[in-house]
Amino acid sequence: MNNVFDELHAPGGAVRGHYAAYKDWLAGMAPEQIAQKRAEADSAFHRYGITFAVYGEESGTERLIPFDILPRIIPAAEWRMLETGLRQRVCALNAFIHDIYSAQRIVKAGLIPAEQVFRNAQYRPEMQDIVVRNNLYALISGVDIVRAALPNTASDAAEYYVLEDNLRVPSGVSYMLEDRRMMMRLFPELFSRYGVAPVEHYPDLLLDTLRQAAPAGSDDPTVVVLTPGAYNSAYFEHAFLAQQMGVELVEGQDMFVDDETVFMRTTQGPKRVDVIYRRIDDDFLDPLAFRPESALGVAGLLSVYRAGRVSLANAIGTGVADDKSIYPYVPDMIRFYMSEEPIIKNVPTYQCRKADELSYVLANMADLVVKETHGAGGYGMLVGPASTKAEIEDFRSRVKAAPDKYIAQPTLALSACPTFVESGIAPRHIDLRPFVLSGKEVRMVPGGLTRVALKEGSLVVNSSQGGGTKDTWILEN
Repeated sequence: MNNVFDELHAPGGAVRGHYAAYKDWLAGMAPEQIAQKRAEADSAFHRYGITFAVYGEESGTERLIPFDILPRIIPAAEWRMLETGLRQRVCALNAFIHDIYSAQRIVKAGLIPAEQVFRNAQYRPEMQDIVVRNNLYALISGVDIVRAALPNTASDAAEYYVLEDNLRVPSGVSYMLEDRRMMMRLFPELFSRYGVAPVEHYPDLLLDTLRQAAPAGSDDPTVVVLTPGAYNSAYFEHAFLAQQMGVELVEGQDMFVDDETVFMRTTQGPKRVDVIYRRIDDDFLDPLAFRPESALGVAGLLSVYRAGRVSLANAIGTGVADDKSIYPYVPDMIRFYMSEEPIIKNVPTYQCRKADELSYVLANMADLVVKETHGAGGYGMLVGPASTKAEIEDFRSRVKAAPDKYIAQPTLALSACPTFVESGIAPRHIDLRPFVLSGKEVRMVPGGLTRVALKEGSLVVNSSQGGGTKDTWILEN
């Protein structure tokens, strides 16, 4: 791709203004110094146990998430635009979820086909007409943003686009926090040259958001983090956030329901639980309501939730709004619920369930990115330009067999940022996942998790697919 937006250099090779001081500092660093700092970071991450699990790997369950020591820098004005657009989008998504589980106005208005909602695998009929505190379903959202030029446009025509909404159990915020800590430990002199907006107060914001969601009458609510256990891919994050918030990390077996109340077992006896920050999927939350074989959840939890005597973050059924088949309708949601035009655009998207769009996708698959509507983590997708003819034909057969399970998008030229790789410093493609908290107001720390595709030419930034992370610097002025 020759239309890649270069985060560091403007067309013609000049260094962009917000990178100038950093570029000068980097020029004074010998390659062996950079390599030594990276080795220090790797050693520290191993020592602190900052890992994630990859299911199905024979080499072991734990892997270090690669950390790049060269930060991604975003000017203050750009962040203000992104922050406003994120607030708008998350408000609309929360309004949509509340609507479909209550009056269903957007469906009745014909803006979203009923079957797209009510036949969606993430739609939970059990949630119909349940009153959710403050009508907020997605208290924690992770919105994936890319800066990219569409095909046949110049690199500096690149804009920010939302690639995906993560509303069920968005992960990665622990790496955002640890990446910042690591950069401040390795390069304190850099933070004296730049006014970098802080992120370390995220756990305080998260705890405050969760406490705001407590059932009415809970003056001093007890908050817990519910984890599936140590073998989950994001267990480090579950334990990290519980520790940072100063709340208990629990598994399903640590809690029970009695008299329409959730309790956790403690050494001092049962203690009432008011808010559960759950990091397990809907299906496993309550064996009496969903999967009977689940040993991860709490029997009777749904009945307590329906009675309004415990709050869940995020709410059951929230996933219907982050399904990729619903994604194309988010701009319509913003117009419908907010009476505004979207500030951050969607990526143009073809819905394979529509016959004319399916025909286009099948005829142009070699140029498109095709995704399963329920896929995640970089799985269940085809990057046409990077695939063999055999892989494309195989995927074409899958799409033909179940077109309603797929969407397609143009192959975006994701922006590239300088990255320290084995061959030295080279550009690699990146995205950004800001974390948005919805309570009495919508809040977020400046920036988010920048993920980087470490393989040359790769557009897949997911850690499970060989991607790494960077610290994200939002300049304060």
